[in-house]
Amino acid sequence: MLRPPAVSGQFYHGSSSRLEQQVSQYLQSATGKEKAVGIMVPHAGLMYSGAVAGAVFSSIEMPRTFVMLGPNHTGLGSRIAVMDDGEWEVPTGKLRIDRKLATRILENAQHAERDVRAHTFEHSLEVQVPFIVHFSPDIAIVPIALLSVTYDQCVQLAEAVAKAVQSVDYPVTVLASSDMSHFVPDRVARQKDKAALDRMLAMDPRGLFDTVVRERISMCGYLPATVMVIASKLLGATSAHLANYMTSGDVSGDYDSVVGYAGVVLTA
Repeated sequence: MLRPPAVSGQFYHGSSSRLEQQVSQYLQSATGKEKAVGIMVPHAGLMYSGAVAGAVFSSIEMPRTFVMLGPNHTGLGSRIAVMDDGEWEVPTGKLRIDRKLATRILENAQHAERDVRAHTFEHSLEVQVPFIVHFSPDIAIVPIALLSVTYDQCVQLAEAVAKAVQSVDYPVTVLASSDMSHFVPDRVARQKDKAALDRMLAMDPRGLFDTVVRERISMCGYLPATVMVIASKLLGATSAHLANYMTSGDVSGDYDSVVGYAGVVLTA
């Protein structure tokens, strides 16, 4: 089935030419590209978070497939929703779903379900597609939306993802989609976000999970980020670095109520 864009013209430009121009303005010239085991990118409107996402996508080698983990903002569908067939469309092109990898994740993930409904109106993964299409429309994806899971279930899903990735003979990068603190003063956002990012950069998924919960950090994709870090470690990642961090205040000039955006790359 074809999954049409849900937020075209809202989170990013709705015409092909304007969207390609929008994506291109956020990409950077990179002398050497890294082979990323896992990445975290934000998912706000591109005018706010595009520079952070662009810094990540510009710096990595494109894999054959991205396993894409994002938060479920709509509340529709199952707790761990895997779309395992079809294509995702944006104005600049389409990406096919990697059926083989999606099927193997579903076979090994105890709580995951085949679920299209969770993805129908969800923006957190869709806003990554224009960046990926820019580099190659031949890249495949496995979209997974997380609604509500425990830390142990994060571990189980990460193990299923890692096992599936290890079973194929082509490069796969695990992508987590997350914004950071929401609608707090810039100073507060940077302080809280640093606490979460410090654990992430230390590749401490349990610490990331616990810090977000304990400090009540409004990081909407902390569950996808937790899964990504665990899976990346199982796949051989040994280091993580911050590609970029900013808040919406850096774009709007309003520092009284901001959203934070971070880009992180994990490598072997």
